Amino acid sequence: MEENLGFSHFLAQIDHVGMVVFILLLSLSVASWYLIIMKSISNFIASRRANAFLNHFWEVDSLQELKIEMKGSSTDNAFAHLAKLAVDVTTNSQRHGMEKLAAAGGVSELLTRTLRNGIDQEATRIGNGLTIIASAGSVAPYIGLFGTVWGIYHALIQIGLTGQGTLDKVAGPVGEALIMTALGLAVAIPAVLAYNAFIRRNRIWMARLDAFAHDLFTIVTVGNKSGDNTTKAATEQNHNPQFTPTATTTSAFEGRQ
Repeated sequence: MEENLGFSHFLAQIDHVGMVVFILLLSLSVASWYLIIMKSISNFIASRRANAFLNHFWEVDSLQELKIEMKGSSTDNAFAHLAKLAVDVTTNSQRHGMEKLAAAGGVSELLTRTLRNGIDQEATRIGNGLTIIASAGSVAPYIGLFGTVWGIYHALIQIGLTGQGTLDKVAGPVGEALIMTALGLAVAIPAVLAYNAFIRRNRIWMARLDAFAHDLFTIVTVGNKSGDNTTKAATEQNHNPQFTPTATTTSAFEGRQ
């Protein structure tokens, strides 16, 4: 009886349908764990790089110094990429003018669209793989349940053919069938927990990125990092009237929160 309850015996006696169910659960487990590990490592590295960039970014003294540094800096995180997009947009508009169709509406509108597109691209990037993890968490229990029902069905057929329904005859086949339920739960529980953790992390990450886009818009358009020096801000606006932020462009970011 002890041999009949072994996992190896379970694999040896299941039919083709049971084997397909087992392979499917195994594939979902491997895929979800691969994505969980890779995304965890990627998120950890991205957070470290972003924190290092932001610490350095807020130490820059002027907008001109920021433009110089962003020319040679690497965009290895979303915040650096967003800052580089903003600097490139304003630099190109000053250098080549506003004749292009993409610049319709002024520099402020162009900067707003550029930052919004950068945020949308980052949202798409961090969402990659979550569909598979969510599918594993939601589908795996039902796949395991199907394997259990299929196994019990065959166990009952064997009991009916042999005419022996004693406990020692029933415990083995039913226990082997219930392994499918355990496998389904083993696949689903880590996937659900990881999915919820990634969703929470992504929500916080996007909120930080959106707030940084607000600050970046003010810095680039007004030309004053602190935003409190009204005299300097007014001077920058007088010399660069095309960089004056408007209520329309500012509300474009507020609508995302």
